[in-house]
Amino acid sequence: MGKRRFGVPTAVADWVIAVGVAALMLGDGWSGEHPGTGPDLLGYALLAVGGLALAARRRAPVVVLAVTGLCAVGYQSAGFDVLTVAYLVAVYAAVRAGHLALAVIASATLLVALQLTALVLRDGPVGEVSVQARSTLELAWLVAAFAAGEAVRQAEQRAEEAERTREETARRRADEERLHIARELHDSLTHQISVIKVQSEVAVHVARRRGETVPETLLAIQEAGREASRELRATLEALRDDDTAPPRGLADVPELVERAGRTGLEATLTVEGQRHDVPAAVGRTAYRIVQESLTNIVRHAAATTASVRIAYRPDALALRIDDDGKATPGTAPMPGVGLIGMRERVTALGGFLRAEPRGEGGFSVRAELPVERTS
Repeated sequence: MGKRRFGVPTAVADWVIAVGVAALMLGDGWSGEHPGTGPDLLGYALLAVGGLALAARRRAPVVVLAVTGLCAVGYQSAGFDVLTVAYLVAVYAAVRAGHLALAVIASATLLVALQLTALVLRDGPVGEVSVQARSTLELAWLVAAFAAGEAVRQAEQRAEEAERTREETARRRADEERLHIARELHDSLTHQISVIKVQSEVAVHVARRRGETVPETLLAIQEAGREASRELRATLEALRDDDTAPPRGLADVPELVERAGRTGLEATLTVEGQRHDVPAAVGRTAYRIVQESLTNIVRHAAATTASVRIAYRPDALALRIDDDGKATPGTAPMPGVGLIGMRERVTALGGFLRAEPRGEGGFSVRAELPVERTS
């Protein structure tokens, strides 16, 4: 539940305001001149309904605007000359929600309706009747409601824009830090690991040419060097993946699946739904999820088959990567760097990701990325 300042729930604050406005209007109606018993009941009911309707002004500002306007016409018809405070608050809420033009049209219509209602149902000189009608909706108060609503709307827009600017600045700094880390890793680790890898491979090669038994420790060093080189390349590629480089995207996923198939894995790709353009960030994240998932399957899952499913939905892109590997239900996945990176990418886009063993065996990675249609 949303909260205002001082921790008061928004819904509670809205009801307090609605009840207060209803009480104010009922008190004004009670203290003023009003007709006999029959119309009195209807007038009081309309005063109460108009005020209490304000409790829904955040969720349905246009509906509340219409309800309070109709109530104003109704209780004026019943003989109550009460300032329509509820309608003024509804105008403020509608303008704040961005319905300025609609509020102007509704207010102009209400002013005309109040004048016509007074001329038809009230007795007395036309000028006096017209003044009484204007007392129900004072023009000065109406202009003030418009001004207040528009001022708050613009202030909120500026606050949102400032927040977006801060997020973009933080994202840019994070990208710069990633590139800095990539350069540092490249300068400090690549050379040393390459030396270890080359020296170990030379030692193994020389030993085999001489017909000597290659020590297990030397074979372990050779394999560790190869694995470290692969992991370092993958890490540097992920760190350098920023918006300035030509981004990998959904169009490159078939290549990933084909490459996985060359390792002996039976990999398939299924695309569901009507294809449509997606933002570059969504396409890049989808590519990284498929890439990391297939890499883990090839290296660690001991699987024979893997399936990649991409589903285009009107407001989201859904991914699912399954394998028939050694993972079993009840075993929690180790949160490696790849899985953590995927989760961070998905969370940054406002989506969700689940990575867990399947009930029938094997592992499943599922993600859903929100999409704002670009065409």
